Amino acid sequence: MLLPVSVYIVAHNEADRIGKAVGSVRGWVDEMVVVDSGSSDGTVALCESLGARVLHNPWPGYGMQKRFAEDQCKHRWLLNLDADEEITPELANEIQALFADGEPAEAGFVLKIRDLLPGEKRLAATAHTDFRIRLYNRNKARIEASVVHDPVIVEQGQTRMLANPALHRSYRNLSHAIEKMNAYTNMQANYLHERGVALATLRLVTEFPLSFIKAYILRGYVTRGKRGLIYSIHYAYARFVRLAKYVEKRDD
Repeated sequence: MLLPVSVYIVAHNEADRIGKAVGSVRGWVDEMVVVDSGSSDGTVALCESLGARVLHNPWPGYGMQKRFAEDQCKHRWLLNLDADEEITPELANEIQALFADGEPAEAGFVLKIRDLLPGEKRLAATAHTDFRIRLYNRNKARIEASVVHDPVIVEQGQTRMLANPALHRSYRNLSHAIEKMNAYTNMQANYLHERGVALATLRLVTEFPLSFIKAYILRGYVTRGKRGLIYSIHYAYARFVRLAKYVEKRDD
């Protein structure tokens, strides 16, 4: 029996990895919607071959694109996946159990989204976990209409955390990580500039070392060998670049 759930994914040139995302929900949800912003690598054909309904919408920003995707779905219950994420079989079973006696009473459910670094084949014990509302009733919760951010805002009701994880493969490799960082820090800098955020100059000195400590020690990347060191430095540099671009824009 297919769940009365619409899964939606926003995508652009994700043919090499979106198959895992679509495949992880195929066969147990009633609808799969992919909103593509102009892929040229076969993403559209792949998703259609897997049974997804694919729509085109020019990229307006993260939250705005997901808002558009929400509006294309036919069910109240929505499951938001990114193209680089995957529902584990254990999580799929847990979600299906929620609907065993009809639709859940909650407004939404928090997923534990755990990261895999490039080259990792299985989750590290200390893999970083993001806690995000990803399964929700759109009559009670909606994605924030933001260019940079995409949190789900609960308007009524309660949420509950699910036990099993989703997997997140954010970067294909270091080159991709750098490309992604450059694009995203541009958006973040613009976002800060538009809001006239106050920033102490001292942050330019402290942002890199504190962010490195956050990733390498607090997020446990220290246990993940050379990969952990490389991506801790990358994380810290991205946090610094975000602020540096904002300061440059503000002071021009």
